[in-house]
Amino acid sequence: MPYSLVINFVPRSPLLKTHLNGRNFHALFLDLVSSVDKDLGTQLHQQQSEKAFTLSPVQIRLNRKLMQWSYHRAIAPGTPCWWRITLLDDSLFGKLAHLWLNINRTEPWQLGSAELDIISILSNPQSQQPWANFISYTRLYEQALDGTDSQTSQQARKINFRFCTPTTFRKTQYDVSLPDRDLIFRSLLKRWNQYSEIPLEFTETIFEPIYPSFFDIRTEMVSDKRSKFIGCVGEMSFSILGDVNAQIIKQINTLADFSFYAGIGRKTPMGMGQVSRY
Repeated sequence: MPYSLVINFVPRSPLLKTHLNGRNFHALFLDLVSSVDKDLGTQLHQQQSEKAFTLSPVQIRLNRKLMQWSYHRAIAPGTPCWWRITLLDDSLFGKLAHLWLNINRTEPWQLGSAELDIISILSNPQSQQPWANFISYTRLYEQALDGTDSQTSQQARKINFRFCTPTTFRKTQYDVSLPDRDLIFRSLLKRWNQYSEIPLEFTETIFEPIYPSFFDIRTEMVSDKRSKFIGCVGEMSFSILGDVNAQIIKQINTLADFSFYAGIGRKTPMGMGQVSRY
């Protein structure tokens, strides 16, 4: 069952620009995991392959179109902040259930060298916090549109993505910041088949009916002391064209809906590839 959790916190000391990068987000997540399961924290730290979670950058306000991924100044102590974690593996959520229910709110947590107090963890959708949610893989598949309903047939053939943090892809030996149909949907298919109990059959023709119909994207850079990545942010739409089997339409929509939890592309455990479907 994919989960999207929103952690609300308040820093005790200034969150410097140097604290607000993917490596520190990743380290804080591992600290949270290790607080309830040290072996699991070590296992996730050593994991080199596809990871069963994504992390957003720290946010100080809600922007429904884009997240903030770079900061020009420190975040002052006492500023309400939020941070998003998605979990793709049922067993991972189960192992961490104790953390969500019994989070230590008396001792500070560390983000870089800064201390912070965790106020709450949201898992249910909120009117003022649309990034929190959860759904089973079965339900995600069942509710995906297949184009057979006349009232939603056009909607079923339109896939609108919003790249809310810089999104990049690995192609051969290099990173590519220009998304295309295959890069996006292959990324989603790989994660879906790895974590869901409803594997989708892959064929070379499954994505052929998908064509770009609109894009308003630009490149942005994500950097820390060790590395720099160029990714795209903005909006991109695809249309499903031609005489397409309802099952194929359903599978494509399943993957598009799944993007909210799985993210798209590389470095999703470091704050990149946060995506919404609109």
